[in-house]
Formats: sequence, structure tokens, C-alpha cells
Amino acid sequence: MGLFKQKMTFVSVLLVLAVLVVFGAAMMGSVVSIKPKDVPVALVMLDQGADMPGGARLEAGKQLQEQLTGNAKLPFKWTIVKSEQEARAGIDDRTYYGALVLPADLSAGAASLAGPSPKPATVRILTSEGANSQAAAAVKQGLNGAMALASQGMAQSMLQQLSAKSEQLPIGTAKALLAPIVVQEETLHAVGVNNAGGNAPGLLVQIMWMGSLVTAALLFTAGTAAMKSGTGRLSAVLGQPVIGAVIVGIAAAFLVWMASAWYGMELYDAAGAWLFLWLAGMMFYLIQSALLNWLGMAAMPILVLVMFFSMPVLNMAPEFLTEASRDWIYSWTPLRFAAVGLREEMYFGGLDAATANIAVIGSVGGAFLVLLVLAGLRRGKGSSSNLEAATETA
Repeated sequence: MGLFKQKMTFVSVLLVLAVLVVFGAAMMGSVVSIKPKDVPVALVMLDQGADMPGGARLEAGKQLQEQLTGNAKLPFKWTIVKSEQEARAGIDDRTYYGALVLPADLSAGAASLAGPSPKPATVRILTSEGANSQAAAAVKQGLNGAMALASQGMAQSMLQQLSAKSEQLPIGTAKALLAPIVVQEETLHAVGVNNAGGNAPGLLVQIMWMGSLVTAALLFTAGTAAMKSGTGRLSAVLGQPVIGAVIVGIAAAFLVWMASAWYGMELYDAAGAWLFLWLAGMMFYLIQSALLNWLGMAAMPILVLVMFFSMPVLNMAPEFLTEASRDWIYSWTPLRFAAVGLREEMYFGGLDAATANIAVIGSVGGAFLVLLVLAGLRRGKGSSSNLEAATETA
């Protein structure tokens, strides 16, 4: 068949494979081998120790601290803090994904198992759902597992000591030995209702990127048509961010309303979410418009690839990413700053919590605004057509 004699037939195979490699790396490369590592967790060690009935000294808190911090199987990076208030403050400012609180009476509770009035020891696990639901789940699961093992070990140790004194155990003591360590859980910065399990910020940012991209492409096309009809290049380019700001603002407002009214998404502050999405959308729009005005429609594949490479990492904690994904994608993608900033706005108290990312977004947007203006100042086809039009008029 003649089709098999065409070079394009064989080239198409290579092109398809190249597309699969690129989009496979974009969609799977960052997520197929995720494994938490060095997840920051605070350890509050308040235990005061206690004297056992036989006179021995029990330091249950110190023993647990050594077991936890020395356990290489736990994917946590421990920070020892002096108070629960300090741990909560660290969770509030996104330093930790969670905390384990060993109270002052931990050893006293464990020692009571050998006495007439046994009272199980109680520890508390704090997790920050708003910081990252995936990381919070890993912290909760890991700490619960560690406490279950510690509880089992404590029960065996106490059982051996009590069995040496008597073959029969009181009913209260036997019940207490079933769970010598009681775990209380508390979720901080809950994500609310219909927030896609805490992934709503990433989803909204992706939609905003696409809305801004459509806006940028349409206004670039309109600007090109205006230059062909005689409008100066600088005027045509400068009109794009002005009109774009209006359209992006409307799009951000509609997106917030749609998420809330159509899908029941619970928002801490709808007005704040709208303002942040408007700012983030303008950063996206200025990046896209600058590239389009410098490279033309050849910039579209670049912008699409930026989105596809960014999508898998937006809702993941950086501690779960491979080093390559963290360094080569997560560290620079503009969608990440928008997603993290929106997460802070939605789950940590409004725009005041997102000031650092707002500063980055504003700086990046300002830099690309300068590039967009420079694109209007450069000489090109638009300038030539304007000169020719002016000559003919004269």
C-alpha cells in the first residue's frame, strides 16, 4: 500500500510515542512513586515520670520519645517542642502537619495499672487537615500505629510485673491492660463540606488557569486583528491587560459562585477567595499574554504543558514528591503558589494567612507585565503595517 511508503507514516509513530512520553511524565511521573519522607511533626513531651508501687521510677514519656524519634520506619521529621500551645502555633503557621502530645501524667497513668485504681494513660494526636489532607492522613495513621505498638508493649510489660506478684488480676486492671494508652484525636483547620477532601484549592486554580488561558488567547487574537487594521502595536498590547483584568475578575467571581451555588462548596470567606483567585488569575493571564505576544500561538503548547505538568503536584505535600518532581516542577510552577495561597486563604483564616504567596504572585505578575509591555514596544509586523498606513494617508 502506498501509505506504508510515506515517511510521515513512520514519523507519526515516533510522534505518538513522544506525546505519550511527555504526557506520561506529566500525568504519572510525579504520582506513581509517591512515598512520604521527612513529614514535619511536633512532639510535645510533658511527662513528669512517676514512681511504681515497688519503688521503681517509670519514665514512660522519655521511653516513648526515644522509640518514636529512633524509629526509621516512621516517615516523620520530629521537632521537640515545650508546650502544646507551641505545637498548635506551628500547625497554624504551616510548620507542622500534626503533633503528638505526651501529657504530664502519662507515666502516672501507666503506673496506676499496677495499683488498685488503674487509669489508662492518654495521649493526643493533632492533625492539620487544611495544610494537606494526604499528609494529615499519613500523620494520623502513622502515629496511631506507633501508639498501638507502644500500648501493646506497655501491656505486656505490666502484665509480666503483675503476674510475678499474683496469678489473678482484678477485673479493673485486666480491662485497663487491654488499652493502657488511650489516643484522643483532634483535627485542626478542617476543610469543610464539599471541598473535594481538601483538594478544592488545586481544582479551582486549575480551572482559573484554563479560564485565563482562553482569555489571553482571545485577546491576543483580537490585538493581532487590531494591529492589522491599523492600531499601533503598543496600544493593542496595552489594551490586553486592562480588558483582561476585567474579564478575569468576572471569571473569578463566577467560579466562586459556581463552586458554592452549584456544588455546595463551603468557603471560609467567599469575597476573599474571589479576590485571591482574581489576583492568581491575573498572574496566569499576564504570563500567558506575555508569551503569546512574544512567541505567537507557538506559546500555546508550552502553556498547555505547564498546566499538565503542574496538575499532579498541586494537591500533594512536597514531602510526598520525588526529588525530581519537587525540584523540577513543584519548586517553580506558578500554579503551585496559587494553590498553596488559596489553601491558606480557605483553611487558615483568610487573605492575611496567604500574604507570602500573594507577594510571590504579585511579583511574578509584575515581571510578566513588564515583558508584555516590552512586547508592545518591539518592532514587528504591527509597526511596519502602521508605518505603511501612515505613508499612504500622507
